[in-house]
Amino acid sequence: MNKQEMCWLSPNLQKEMRLRVYGSGEIPILVFPTQAAMCDNFENFGMIDVLERDLEGGHIQLFCLDSVDQESWLNLWGDVDWRAQRQEEYYEYVIEEVLPFIRKTNGTGSLPVAMGCDLGAMQAAIAFLRRPELFSGLLGLSGTYDAKFYFGGWSNGTLYDNSPVDSLANISPDHDYIDLYNEKRIVLCVGQGRWEDESRRTTSIMRDIFDAKGIHGWVDFWGYDVDHDWYWWKKQLVYFLPYLLGEA
Repeated sequence: MNKQEMCWLSPNLQKEMRLRVYGSGEIPILVFPTQAAMCDNFENFGMIDVLERDLEGGHIQLFCLDSVDQESWLNLWGDVDWRAQRQEEYYEYVIEEVLPFIRKTNGTGSLPVAMGCDLGAMQAAIAFLRRPELFSGLLGLSGTYDAKFYFGGWSNGTLYDNSPVDSLANISPDHDYIDLYNEKRIVLCVGQGRWEDESRRTTSIMRDIFDAKGIHGWVDFWGYDVDHDWYWWKKQLVYFLPYLLGEA
């Protein structure tokens, strides 16, 4: 399997950001790491092994990112306005730098699936929901979709744009994005076991918003034995991937 690691000085973030590319298949998948993790996250926890057949078979290509979570979401003693702006800069890095790199590197013209587990699911949802025309689908596993949770209940206009439960709740039911969302494949999944309380709460809110707005997302709640853990994310990825790739 082809594996490359790229690094460049991001104009948006003013720091060097790494990106790992796995495989050379037709369908690109943009992978956001779990909280505070980096581009080796999926490989370190065995997700690349789970996808080996699809990667080796030339079916998919993964683009795994670094995070700046320690500067934004997890910077609990930092200035809240600066932290929110740092997240916005990360979003701009993804849209303005990473997506053009994916288009050039992948070369098929296929739109990427945005995916992530844990805090990576939040990042995937932010990117997809704000710019659905740039993606083919969304897979969020055990995400917490309320940005205020990481900011002690505080918010401003910048954080609002990065908080799916807030920004999506206020979108007009006749907004052009509703039809665009419904052309895509959207999956949010959460367990109901250990460490899933906040993810379950906010995934429930997202389900209610989808229903109210007529968004045809697949929101799936797994059992009370399903924890916030890589063991289950591997199973969920294998289960949902065929649907996201249009195979089921």
